Amino acid sequence: QVQLVESGGGLVQPGGSLRLSCAASGSIFSILAMAWHRQAPGKQRELVASILNAGSTNYADSVKGRFTISRDNAKNTVYLQMSSLKPDDTAVYYCYATTRTSWFAPPTNTWGQGTQVTVSS
Repeated sequence: QVQLVESGGGLVQPGGSLRLSCAASGSIFSILAMAWHRQAPGKQRELVASILNAGSTNYADSVKGRFTISRDNAKNTVYLQMSSLKPDDTAVYYCYATTRTSWFAPPTNTWGQGTQVTVSS
């Protein structure tokens, strides 16, 4: 069983910054990829940023240049540094990870519980 726990969400003014953290725990042999998704009420969940095992990153066009995804492999933790926040960034942010529990097991996808980010004046 793999668990993902997000933290760092909250209320911030437009133009402000927040850093989200996602700590993975459980039976983790390796992490193939980690990502952040977000979902606003009435909208589809969308990919915000991802980071692969080799370190390459991808960002949604709407956040490119403002958000930075990074990871600490020793801590099995991924971060999302968000700056220049806009009201449109308001959403529940979900951590996502693709992991292996052993060398022979197929990859498994896990979602975190989500953390609320509200950008409002």
